[in-house]
Amino acid sequence: MATRSDQLFIEAQNVIPGGVNSPVRAFRQVGGTPVFMQSAQGAYLFDEDGKRYIDYINSWGPMILGHGHPEVVKAIQQQAQRAVSFGAPTELEVRMAELVVKMVPGLQLVRFVNSGTEACMSAIRLARGFTGRSRIIKFEGHYHGHADSFLKKAGSGMATLGIKVNAGIPTAVLEDTLVTSFNDFEAIENLVHLHGNETACLIVEPVAGNMGCVLPKPGYLQHLRQLCDHFGIVLIFDEVMTGFRLAKGGAQEQFGVQADLVTFGKIIGGGLPVGAFGGKKEIMSKIAPLGEVYQAGTLSGNPLAMAAGLATLAILNDNPLIYKQLEGKTEQLKIGITKALSKKGIPFRINQIGSMISVHFCESDVVDFTTASLGNNDTFKRLFHHMLKQGVYLPPSPFESWFVSHSLRPEDVQYTVDCFSSFEG
Repeated sequence: MATRSDQLFIEAQNVIPGGVNSPVRAFRQVGGTPVFMQSAQGAYLFDEDGKRYIDYINSWGPMILGHGHPEVVKAIQQQAQRAVSFGAPTELEVRMAELVVKMVPGLQLVRFVNSGTEACMSAIRLARGFTGRSRIIKFEGHYHGHADSFLKKAGSGMATLGIKVNAGIPTAVLEDTLVTSFNDFEAIENLVHLHGNETACLIVEPVAGNMGCVLPKPGYLQHLRQLCDHFGIVLIFDEVMTGFRLAKGGAQEQFGVQADLVTFGKIIGGGLPVGAFGGKKEIMSKIAPLGEVYQAGTLSGNPLAMAAGLATLAILNDNPLIYKQLEGKTEQLKIGITKALSKKGIPFRINQIGSMISVHFCESDVVDFTTASLGNNDTFKRLFHHMLKQGVYLPPSPFESWFVSHSLRPEDVQYTVDCFSSFEG
């Protein structure tokens, strides 16, 4: 029997490329028809046919407090009654910036933009302007948005769709992007020693979230910090996912390593479109109007996004126990899934830190994009549709991290584990 989602997907493909406005939503990796959502509350999504799902995507990370948190909704409603956009400065931007600077170690100045992609794109432009160098270093499988420089050996949707060419991107741009393997101490050291004097910045997801959840090896981020210091390279932490999720101060607080620039998105907007980049005053002062590195945006600092973000960050800042509670729920999920899958004789690995987690159907530890790519995608597809049928909504790709929200209840965790137990592999 056709569902409302089936019909909407047919209609969508007539007017939207592939029927979706972001590629992973198309379900190409797992097959089947995308589920069209109608509403959400707490830890649950409700589709166009009224079916409820336990949500482990959480809008790909932003909904750390759960959907429809009353204080966030109230903040958005109150601001919408005043105005939805000015194109002029507001007090909200000031208060939001003050709170971000207070929460994040080493941050002195911050600028708000409209997405994580825009934040990362602006950060590398700033690094190039600050250093006078053109090359950048990134890691295979790390996704920093869809700007030209970042799509060389990117993870996330490109890995999901199997896109290996860089159509539409000038060759010269790709030549300025150097790529190496994450967590390989020798590889990054060799690359930096070869090209360090011409490299403007090194950009890294301190915990990768676009090839599953992949943690840095002990000492690896410290090693990057030392290399960048020695060669005068700007170290950029892409904390679009990890920012305000792993801790109040994000991965910098979690691992005790300070970057020169940090990019944010997702949680910083409380579910509304927003991004930000910030860092040391010495570098941030090069951005216009203080300096000659130009960056602008009509809707930057949009009052609705600022209101939602300020309400969200204030709750996280005032309630530090939230992070321990989130980690506890996620660890219970990991323990339960481990027990369930161990009984089935299926090779698997589970990566988890804080409220980020991913399941990989492979025999080796997942530490970089190469090992992440060894997973059995057929097993993942079967798992995805099994869970979807049972009302558990996982990311429709083996290359994405799952996110746990504060609104997830113990009975939701147990139900999820029970669904894993009934999976036949």
